Amino acid sequence: MSTRTLASVFAVLALVGACAGAPPSDPADPSQAPPGAPPPPPPSALPGAAASGDPKAPDSPGSPDAVGDPGEASAKGAGKDEGPQSCPGGMVLVSGDYCTQVEHKCKKEWFAKANKKRVCEDFEPKATCVGEKIKKRFCIDKYEWPNVAGERPEIMNRFHQAQVKCAAVGKRMCHESEWNFACEGPDMKPFPYGWTRDPLVCNGDHKWDDPNMSLVEKRDARELGRLWRGMRSGSQPGCKSDFGVFDMPGNADEVVGAEADPKLRVPNLRAKFDSVHTGGPWYKGVRNQCRPKVYTHAEDFYYYFLSFRCCAEPDGKPTDPRTQWQQRDGWSMEKVERSAQFTVAQMKEKLELKKKGQCSCGERDILCKTMCGTLVGANAKDATTSDPRAAGP
Repeated sequence: MSTRTLASVFAVLALVGACAGAPPSDPADPSQAPPGAPPPPPPSALPGAAASGDPKAPDSPGSPDAVGDPGEASAKGAGKDEGPQSCPGGMVLVSGDYCTQVEHKCKKEWFAKANKKRVCEDFEPKATCVGEKIKKRFCIDKYEWPNVAGERPEIMNRFHQAQVKCAAVGKRMCHESEWNFACEGPDMKPFPYGWTRDPLVCNGDHKWDDPNMSLVEKRDARELGRLWRGMRSGSQPGCKSDFGVFDMPGNADEVVGAEADPKLRVPNLRAKFDSVHTGGPWYKGVRNQCRPKVYTHAEDFYYYFLSFRCCAEPDGKPTDPRTQWQQRDGWSMEKVERSAQFTVAQMKEKLELKKKGQCSCGERDILCKTMCGTLVGANAKDATTSDPRAAGP
């Protein structure tokens, strides 16, 4: 088993400190898993799956074209939108000064025993920029993939599969700092909705439900349906950032691309992988904030609460679907496709079929189901604000 795969397996749910605006010095804290959480399966060991960089097996994802409003105005104090053409439909313009390192002061916190971490409930309503300020201007999907209000965020995609999906609609994976900025807004808030944590605003604090990992490995539809605790995109009106981006912390966790620019991450924290996890899932005692990240999962990692959204360049500028690291290291898009095990052209075909309601797959065709976004069983029930939540601290 490769070092990359081992890192992905044993670092599952390594949830980075929730009481600071920037991640702490230890990038891998295996103690952050919900109670009783087993390590996730090594994706390279799954039927029809291959590790990143091993372009062999069939296994894949998919989803419809992004739909939504035209490019929206950027948030207060963060710059002006020059017009509806600034971003493609369904995307939001984010423009302004991004702070590379932010300090928040926690007023009230509790200790999550299962994860061995402190969870801040209430921050002082003030953020201090202790890093550099960098001009940013980009477009980001209003919702998680497939970026359609009323649909469920799609889960169980590996990094390169998510990347090819974004490329199929002319977009790319978001950068870590872009996700941060879109979530916290120009005021650098720890939560998109303010300074006090509320798991009913952005779906969180559900009880741990003991996944059957052998069934998750097989992408068993019924088990994935049983484990689903997400809410549909846009159904949480309060879980919206000042830029107008929905469902960022809580609900489904998200994956973004690592930064090639060292100024944009904490100096003593270097990601080993292009894949960075952000936002935190729907469980109790995890990092449901804008800034904290997980840097310990390789690109072949996938999970039943891990989703993504896409970004793009504004103002009609061309968007390179390769990540910053891939551009730096001279990757071609064909190499990405081999790692994803399907091509941009194949994904476009699936998206067209999905638009027509014809993206159907055989019972055992995991690759097709992943591309069509139909892995989760019909027994899945969306979470509501009246669902029982985990007990207090």
